Parts: sequence; C-alpha cells; structure tokens
Amino acid sequence: GSPYVWGASGPSAFDCSGFTSYVYAQVGISLPRTSGEQAVAGTQVSAAEAQPGDIVFQNGYSHVGIYLGDGKMISALNPTNGTLVHPTSWMSVDGYYTAL
Repeated sequence: GSPYVWGASGPSAFDCSGFTSYVYAQVGISLPRTSGEQAVAGTQVSAAEAQPGDIVFQNGYSHVGIYLGDGKMISALNPTNGTLVHPTSWMSVDGYYTAL
C-alpha cells in the first residue's frame, strides 16, 4: 500500500529496487540499491525452482519485486498502483534470483 516514488527506499514510499532492498534489510540481508546491481548480486534459479522470497526481475531487468509463490509477487509497481501484490504475468519475467 505504500506509494511509488522513483528513487525512494522506504518505509513511507518506495521505488521497486528500494522496496526489495528495504524488505531484505529487515531480515538482515543487504542488497544493492538498484535493480541492475541486485541482478548481479543474486544467483539465478529457474521458474520451476523459484521459492517465495526470491527476487523477480522483469521488463528488461528494469523492474524488480519479491516472489510470493503461485505466480504472484509484491513490488512497488508504479505511481498509479503503488506497492501491491500482483501476478508475475503483468510483465515479462527476465529471471528469478535467490539473494542467499
């Protein structure tokens, strides 16, 4: 439900990579700030191996969110929708990555 603000890293507003880095920090995992940097920090897994909590990259690696399982993810989507749960199918998936 938090609003989308480009460059914001929470907790009152987020952009997509700010959201993922903030959430992971809450459980003691440090992620780089941008989606491009986050992609190279993790280990890619197949869609069949993806687990809740893995990072989902979409739209040419320009969008990132957290996989929830069952084809759903949570992300700071855009200024209109803010941060919400949505299907991974809303954008093409570039890859699933584990940050552990």
